[in-house]
Amino acid sequence: RATSNHKVKETVALELSYVNSNLQLLKEELEELNSSMDVYQNDSESISVPMIPLGLKETKELDLMVPLKDFIGEHYGEESVLFEKEIKEFMELRQAMRTPSRNEAGLELLMEYYNQLYFLDSRFFPPTKTLGVFFHWYDSLTGVPSHQRALAFEKGSVLFNLGALHTQIGARQDRASLPGLNQAIDAFQKAAGAFNYLKENFSNAPSLDMSAASLTMLVRLMVAQVQECVFEKTTLLRAQNDFLSRLQLAQEAARVEDVYSLVHQTMSQPHVKDYVPFSWTTMVHVKSEHFKALSHYFAAIALCDCPAPSDAELLEQEKAFLQFHVTMPEGPSLGVLLQDPEERRKLGKAHLKKAIMKHEEAMRIHGLCKILRKMDILQEVLSFAHKRSLSKYSEIDHEEDFFETGEAPDIHPKTHQKPEIKSPNFSQVKVTDLFHRLGPLSVFSAKNKWYPARRVHLMRGENGFGFTLRGDSPVLIAGVIPGGCAAEAGLKEGDYIISVNGKDCKWSKHAEVVQLLKSTGKEGVDIGVITLQGSECPKAADRKAAVMSSGAGMLKSDKENSRKSLMNSKSASTLLVWSKKSKRSKKSTYSGVPFTAVGDNEAMY
Repeated sequence: RATSNHKVKETVALELSYVNSNLQLLKEELEELNSSMDVYQNDSESISVPMIPLGLKETKELDLMVPLKDFIGEHYGEESVLFEKEIKEFMELRQAMRTPSRNEAGLELLMEYYNQLYFLDSRFFPPTKTLGVFFHWYDSLTGVPSHQRALAFEKGSVLFNLGALHTQIGARQDRASLPGLNQAIDAFQKAAGAFNYLKENFSNAPSLDMSAASLTMLVRLMVAQVQECVFEKTTLLRAQNDFLSRLQLAQEAARVEDVYSLVHQTMSQPHVKDYVPFSWTTMVHVKSEHFKALSHYFAAIALCDCPAPSDAELLEQEKAFLQFHVTMPEGPSLGVLLQDPEERRKLGKAHLKKAIMKHEEAMRIHGLCKILRKMDILQEVLSFAHKRSLSKYSEIDHEEDFFETGEAPDIHPKTHQKPEIKSPNFSQVKVTDLFHRLGPLSVFSAKNKWYPARRVHLMRGENGFGFTLRGDSPVLIAGVIPGGCAAEAGLKEGDYIISVNGKDCKWSKHAEVVQLLKSTGKEGVDIGVITLQGSECPKAADRKAAVMSSGAGMLKSDKENSRKSLMNSKSASTLLVWSKKSKRSKKSTYSGVPFTAVGDNEAMY
């Protein structure tokens, strides 16, 4: 646009097309790296169909020293240099969680950081303004960068990585053994739970991997991989080759085909199609066809390799066979079919014909994807299953067969172990608030504002100090007697005691503060107090404190931080303990100090 010279325009257009072409090649290479399936597979000698794991989201380093120190000085009125150790510890934790190990320790590290973010949110992120820092994260599949000031983006990205790490752990298991299969099932169920929790509690994510459509697809993919493991577990456990066991295997395989078909449909939707790697879509399609073929193969084996039932077995086999096909096969009645070897062979042959067609379709689709063609294990699995069906077909095919092989009905999908979506259990990793020295969150949070701290010198009168105390951590002045010592010194209802004679009392229990007050002599006592803004009535202050203790510093736009969600997830166990303590502590002690008539659960001093 800057020139009218036609030649220059053509040259620039050529250069731009060259740059775009290079960018496209880089994008494809990056997709291939980030969506690589063989990187995370197990090293076992046994042949297992590869699973699809996710790469972790990458993030930039983040220096929080200056913003947090500034906030501590401005909002909390504390000497911010005294909190450098805590800030550094938090930053080291964040640095460590960028590269978690692919094991239980890595999962705990991510969970620890996620739980610590709850406290960071409550301490430093007021609902009306941001901290001024950007959280940078890269899309797990495309590498496209995104950034936001909202801490919800940081939380969501960590939660995504928790799910992704579970997928990598699941894909690495040796699924030729029962313990390995159970661990893979557990890992994929937990991955589904993490992605589902993310979808339900975080919205408006700036990156595509955390969009509702992508997360729905990932949950379904994980559920399908669980179902595949359940099928493998059934083949491992059902070593006996009886008729009913083989029918069950066929139905388990049909169930796997069913869930992978749903994943393939989800991946083919407009918002997901252009984003999901082609290798993933192809792999899911291949598995759908492969397991459909297996369901027909095991149906044929049950009919052709198992002897006709005795009169005693017939009723049980009839009952199982009634629910086996989606539509009943054409031909003789069920009793005749099951007891006539020739009829069984005919139906078995029809099932094998369909199995071979589906095996060939799976191999055809597999051949369309360059990345999958490089995966020898998958090629081996598909080829083995195809040859096995062909061999069985040759075995049961008679030269004198003049009947046309009919169309075998599809097998009714059924599983004995339904996948469970396991939500993250945040309470399993206990963390303590790194910034607990700032005081209890019920009062000292980013959401609350208070008037500057006041130092009051108080003398004991004939009737004590003249105020009523309630609660603990911190202790509340619930009432002040007019004309008493406390009133004259300037203490007010709704004040919180934060120090007594220079000793920090933010975390002190009711009895500890009473003991400090009782031990004062004739010289009197210096009390440090603060008053929450808009909280001058003691009962209102108490109610407000109770509400805040259950969920201080909530982001309105972040449903994950809602009180209901917090209680359900138990994501901040320490905070919940404080909430319970504040309720218990209202049973105040009277400790022998002179008092007059006071309200319920209050003590006058």
